[in-house]
Amino acid sequence: MSFEFVIPEIVDPEGVNGSPYPRKVDPLSDADRDKKVVETEGEPITDFQGTSNPYIDYESIDLLLSLQHPRSEGYDEMCFIIMGQAKELLFKSLYFELYNLQLRIRDDDLANAFVIMERAKRILKLIVNVWEVLSTIKTDGFNSFRDYLNVASGQLSFMYRHIEFILGNKNKKMCDAHSNVPHVYPALYKNFSSPSLYDEVIFLLERRGHDIAPECLDRDWRETYKPHDSIEASWLKVYADPTPRNDLYMLGEAMTELADVFSQYRHRHFVSVERILGFKPGTGGSAGVGWLKKAVDHRFFPELWTIRTKL
Repeated sequence: MSFEFVIPEIVDPEGVNGSPYPRKVDPLSDADRDKKVVETEGEPITDFQGTSNPYIDYESIDLLLSLQHPRSEGYDEMCFIIMGQAKELLFKSLYFELYNLQLRIRDDDLANAFVIMERAKRILKLIVNVWEVLSTIKTDGFNSFRDYLNVASGQLSFMYRHIEFILGNKNKKMCDAHSNVPHVYPALYKNFSSPSLYDEVIFLLERRGHDIAPECLDRDWRETYKPHDSIEASWLKVYADPTPRNDLYMLGEAMTELADVFSQYRHRHFVSVERILGFKPGTGGSAGVGWLKKAVDHRFFPELWTIRTKL
């Protein structure tokens, strides 16, 4: 950028409660709110005691908005940091949905599973659109702050790894990358070593009477998922009745759409990085675009893709 920019002061960090735990906010009932609106004559409440207000405390907004720390003189670094943090929040939101989706499938509760699946897809589409903002960063803009990243890289997003693992793309190296972080690694390793969402769907197919090979039902869940003929054969039987009344068919299509949108995210990431960096090495030691290309070609729930040729 050819102009001098200013970062406006928003929060004095000296006054922020840095605790990661919930702040006290007392719940109110409908009856309480009815009384309040009479007292305020319908106007918003603006007189609060102490040094905060319920909205700031409920969302920890002052803490959230004090966590952006550009290190360079590059104008685009603020955008890069905020969009990165926004993605991490959305990754957490997506993982929350996928975790509970897995539990619903485990309990044969497909009605609620479909509701959760719809929200998960919409969150994922929002994550894809974050790249629409990040792609406004030009090569010179990124180069103005890239050195300050050191070896920091999105490859080290443990929240992203949670999503990859629960969807079935297990990678020991990417899990072990966090083994030195004691407040992060235990939960990540538990996810890594547990059955994935797709494994739960396979268990569901078996409960519904499909002939699933034993090695698909009891294996080392840390291993990378490998497609199996018995899974493909089961999906082909399910897809023999491609109607809304067939909930397994509807589940298969919803899973395929989720995988489709995730592939769009990977492709958008790949194209944006190539546009900004070309074929330079990545900041985290990878080959950059070359490394990302491998991820673009990956498909979650592979048998749901391979059956298309046989339908």
